[in-house]
Amino acid sequence: MKLTVKELVALALLTALLFVAQVALAFLPNIELVSLLIIVYTLAFRHKVLYVIYAFAVLEGLLYGFTMWWITYLYVWTVLAALAWAFRRMQSPLGWAVLSGAFGLGFGALCELPFIAVIGWRAAFAAWASGIPFDLMHCGGNFLAALVLVAPLRRLMARLTAALS
Repeated sequence: MKLTVKELVALALLTALLFVAQVALAFLPNIELVSLLIIVYTLAFRHKVLYVIYAFAVLEGLLYGFTMWWITYLYVWTVLAALAWAFRRMQSPLGWAVLSGAFGLGFGALCELPFIAVIGWRAAFAAWASGIPFDLMHCGGNFLAALVLVAPLRRLMARLTAALS
């Protein structure tokens, strides 16, 4: 994946925005803009969003520590990017809100996958089940954020990618 200097700078700034948005909302339980931004970035930058995702994961690890949860960041955001790419022709903000909400609902289950190998499937299942109230908040927050912000952010990203051309 070859990047121009303009793309590299834009992707670096978008990574910083992603990181700052996550840190700024960290005090709210499972309310975040990362999912929405990953969706919008994927639609604008296609496979180049992987640079953003993995740089973001490294920044998260540097801030919060490289423990077991960090491994999940190496694949959960890639899963979301793949879903966004699969539905890239969808125009409906409601459709994007449903996708983002569903991802928020499934986030806890996705995050328990590496723990199956460490603590076993029963304990991982119990950990996931105990987090369902947080997954519901994640679902609702993602749904509302996407419903309100996906259309204006897509327009903004379209202008940015046009400026990079």
